[in-house]
This record gives sequence, structure tokens and C-alpha cells, in this order.
Amino acid sequence: MNTASNLSPMDLALKAAWDYQLLTFPNPAVGAVCIGSSGEILSIGAHKKAGGPHAEVYALRDAYSVLCGDTALEQCDDSAHIHDYLRSHHNGCFESVTMAVTLEPCAHTGKTPSCAMLIRDLGIKKMTIACKDPNPMAAGGSNFLKEAGIECVLDVMKTQGENLLAPFVAWQNKPFVFFKWAQRLDGTVDGGIISSAVSREHVHSLRDKCDLIVIGGNTVRSDRPTLDSRMVNGKAPDVLIYSNQSHFDLSIPLFNVPNRRVYIESSLDRINDYKLVMIEGGGEMMEATVGICDWYVCYIAPKLGAGVATMGHKQEDFEVMSAKIQEDVILWMKRKG
Repeated sequence: MNTASNLSPMDLALKAAWDYQLLTFPNPAVGAVCIGSSGEILSIGAHKKAGGPHAEVYALRDAYSVLCGDTALEQCDDSAHIHDYLRSHHNGCFESVTMAVTLEPCAHTGKTPSCAMLIRDLGIKKMTIACKDPNPMAAGGSNFLKEAGIECVLDVMKTQGENLLAPFVAWQNKPFVFFKWAQRLDGTVDGGIISSAVSREHVHSLRDKCDLIVIGGNTVRSDRPTLDSRMVNGKAPDVLIYSNQSHFDLSIPLFNVPNRRVYIESSLDRINDYKLVMIEGGGEMMEATVGICDWYVCYIAPKLGAGVATMGHKQEDFEVMSAKIQEDVILWMKRKG
């Protein structure tokens, strides 16, 4: 791979994981990087969906192709097959390889085999790890690797690793709630479609993982949304319309999606019945949900004009945890303080 970058291996691992943040629900987002003997980046992997290969497995799969020139696994997403093939064919090629991972490799066998056991069997010489696994069932990988003679350096960029892991920690005990909006460079949030097709597809991917979408009554009446995941052929979450008025035009598309429950309520208590919740709306909805939202995701489109409404004039300070530039800028943020 030999990726030229000013970022450290852990930075690259974190960046890869953020590309799949919340899309791995109910698993955590995780990134991994394999580094060669001269410090070159061999591969970057990320956990993409629950039940699929873990980040370490993707990174090891791709590093093996680089080191050995064997492309047999190049498109493989079968975790067990990757584990078995690497064990049988590695021929010592990983002995000078180190790895950076955002989360301690799993020590147990669940839907996929143990990453810690694979790393041991391949002979990786050193691991740098951002966070220990908070899940007791999967924890202990670093101790397992240390006992196998592999150097493990813990707490590398720990704060950034904990930020990445926050949704997974939260939804073990309570709903994880995030607020989504799109805006132009001038701050306007109305006047038709704002974000790019790529960004809208990302939103649909997030909806596919959510249990519930919360939206204001005025937005439902004015935008007449569907609030489904059709761009990724995903599911349509339940919808809570936050409104003091219960009358709505039932021809609005969101009311006519199969296998969906729609609630019209003047309270947000319904959120407590769910695990992963997206709130969509403007400034009034943001202000109404200040005490509820854990995170915020904003899509900033490189456009001006066409709208007049903004997110309002109330001052809010956010900490940016991840920024990605595609056709739009995608910011994952949490409130400061």
C-alpha cells in the first residue's frame, strides 16, 4: 500500500473507523493499520458492519496481499475463511509487522473468530492500542497478546479512541441520540435539497441502523418526508413526530411505509424505548433536544443561496471529533462543556 501521509498510524486507524461510525451498530466502530519494517503503511482496515470481519482482519488480509503478492483474499469478506487462510499461508511474512488499533483486539470467539488469537498466530511483533475493550465478553485481548510475547502499548491517543467508542458504551445502558442537519455555506437549511447524493446516501445508511427517527411536526408538514433508507435498500425506522398538534395529512409519505410505527406525541419520552436514535430538524428542534442529544452530525454543502432559514441565533460551541471532505464536509461533533 505504501500510503504517503503525515498522519500517524493511529490517526489513520481512527480516520478509517469514523467512516463507519454508527454503521456497525450494535458493534463499535474500529480501525486498524498494519505497518511494515521500515515504517511504511501496508494496509488500513475498518469494521464495516456487525457480523462482518473486524478491522484487524481487513488490515491483516490486505497486508498479506502486499507482503506476499497473493491476491486470493482480495475481495473476501468471510471472516472465518480469512482467519483460516492467513494461518495456513502466512509463512512468517508478518514477523516484522506492527499494528495500530483503536480498540483492544477481541479475545473471544463470537460471530467471528478471535482477532487476538489470529494476531498471535501470525507473529505480529508489536501492537499499539487506543482503548481497552469495555465489553467484558470480548475484553482481555491485550493481556492475551502480552502473555504470548507480543509487545502491547496501551492508551495511544486514548481520548480520541474513547470519543470513537462513546456510542457503543452508551447504548449498553441507554439510548444513544444524535442530531443531524444539512446546511449551505451561508448557514441556510431550507429551500430544497442541500446535500449531495453521496451525503444523502450516508444519511440513509445511518437511518438503516437507527431504531427511531425524531422529527418536528412543522417539518413534517412543510417537507412531507418519507424518512426511509431507500437509497441503501435498508429498513425504515419508527418515527416520533414531536408535536402538540395531532392532526396530520396522512398522505405524507412517512405515514405509508410498511412495517413502521409512527408516534405523534408532545413528549420526547418515547426515545427511552429505543437504542439508536436520530433527530432531524432545524434550530427549534435542536434547542428542544439540548438535554437529550449525545452528538451532532452536520453536512455542509459548498453552496450559497436558495434558502433563508438558519439554525437560529443561539450560541453553541461544539468540539469536532471527525471531519471528512467528500462532495460535502461531514462533521461529527459533541457539545463543549
